[in-house]
Amino acid sequence: MRMSRLLLADDHAVVRAGIANALSGIPDLIVVGEVGDGFTLFAALQSLRPDCLLIDVTMPNFEPIGDIGRAHEMYPQMKILVVSAYDDDVYVQGLLAAGVNGYHLKDQPLKDLQLAVQRVLAGERWICSPLVDKLVRLREMSPLSLTDRQRELLICLQEGLDNLGIARRTGLSVKTVENHLTRLYRQLGVQSRLEAVSYVHQHAAAIGLGVTSSSTQSLERESERYPSRFVLLIVDDNVRYRTQLRRMIGKAYPAALILEASGTQEALRLAQANPPQLALVDVVLGDESGIDCARVLHGAMLSVRVVLFSAYPDKEFHRQGIAAGAVAFLDKKDVDAAALRELIDDVIG
Repeated sequence: MRMSRLLLADDHAVVRAGIANALSGIPDLIVVGEVGDGFTLFAALQSLRPDCLLIDVTMPNFEPIGDIGRAHEMYPQMKILVVSAYDDDVYVQGLLAAGVNGYHLKDQPLKDLQLAVQRVLAGERWICSPLVDKLVRLREMSPLSLTDRQRELLICLQEGLDNLGIARRTGLSVKTVENHLTRLYRQLGVQSRLEAVSYVHQHAAAIGLGVTSSSTQSLERESERYPSRFVLLIVDDNVRYRTQLRRMIGKAYPAALILEASGTQEALRLAQANPPQLALVDVVLGDESGIDCARVLHGAMLSVRVVLFSAYPDKEFHRQGIAAGAVAFLDKKDVDAAALRELIDDVIG
């Protein structure tokens, strides 16, 4: 029986070694080569002609959507399986549209990766379970998924109205407003009006609302009410991981003001409006560098303590991060409630 030929593309040698080891148990499959950047990828595709490309598209010198489309156009019979730490729905849908046959998250069990490779080679499409759930929810979500009353409440929150102000505008009692907001927060998966306004910024099209200039002002007004509140900024382009961090921190420090950003410019804008005492920044921010983000935040406000974290602890990342102004570098697998509590307690003093 003919052996299926697979090319591994990931910029971390240790990750490539781990994946190759995990795939060694698949019969009739051989890993014919490994590459670590976009420059060497296309040369390897031409010389090795693999049946399957298993790739982390965040490699250096590689433009995810454009280069995946190019590879698919050049080698239409080749199967492409993306293995990534990022579950952003727009990102995933863009890659699927560009020609990938499967998308698998790195935090899933290795046995699932073996199954993903086998399914893709068999001509099937593979999307790991957490992404299936997320994409189904996204498809179901439309402007009609929120009631007119809920959209009205979100507009009020964007304008910075408190519960009494909302009650006066809508003709409801304050208690009824509180009940409506509780249900709205639960539906959006947020815990405060500040997070609800931030949600509108990130998902305006999906919920049928525009982002108004007053919504940014409401963030500022909300923080002015609590000038002594501990403010923490999370910068990560992985929405699921941001949510996980926010919930862990929110349980331990319910009074904390937790801001979220997916990139450097958004982080800087939020930090300038609500100066954080602590910023948690992922080293990889899509096409951006978390180390550059740390440098920007540290340069803009010397008082903020920047802590970098990564799923791939690398000595060079650590060196560059500290040089950029970060005070610590954490392995993502070590970031739990206890570690966060220790980190925040140290900042609060």
